[in-house]
Amino acid sequence: MAKSKKTFSSKPAGGSMAPWLGIAAIIILVDQLTKITIEKLFTYGEELYVTSFFNLVLAYNKGAAFSFLSNQGGWQRYFFTTIGIGAALFIVYLLRKHAAQKLFCWSMSLILGGAVGNVIDRMVHGHVIDFLDFHWRGIGHFPAFNVADTAICIGAGLLILDELRRVNK
Repeated sequence: MAKSKKTFSSKPAGGSMAPWLGIAAIIILVDQLTKITIEKLFTYGEELYVTSFFNLVLAYNKGAAFSFLSNQGGWQRYFFTTIGIGAALFIVYLLRKHAAQKLFCWSMSLILGGAVGNVIDRMVHGHVIDFLDFHWRGIGHFPAFNVADTAICIGAGLLILDELRRVNK
């Protein structure tokens, strides 16, 4: 009885990863271009009133979401960079494995682009550059964020939607 030989293909199951990596690359490009622009036009802490609920502001975040751990001694830069790189590698693996699942891959591509955009900031600047500042009637400001953060949030929402659709089938 002959044993069957397993072969490992470098081709992803069910589709190409190229479109998904392309989406992530576009997110990274837009994220980095907007951050470069804001840094060229603003000084740290400078605000530009745009509407009654939105300002542009140059802010730096040494921590994670909502400045979590931002007041630590600097170790968090390497911690969050490592988490971002690990997440990016895992997402590439998931994109390769599930390349034919469109909504899932859209969500993963947005999260990947956002994660890499923020990792670039941490590696180059030691902090993440934020500039989108929403507020409501003088009550308070939502923490400033950026294009990468927006992509991550939209990606997370699409991931939840994808999972709800999968559960309902």
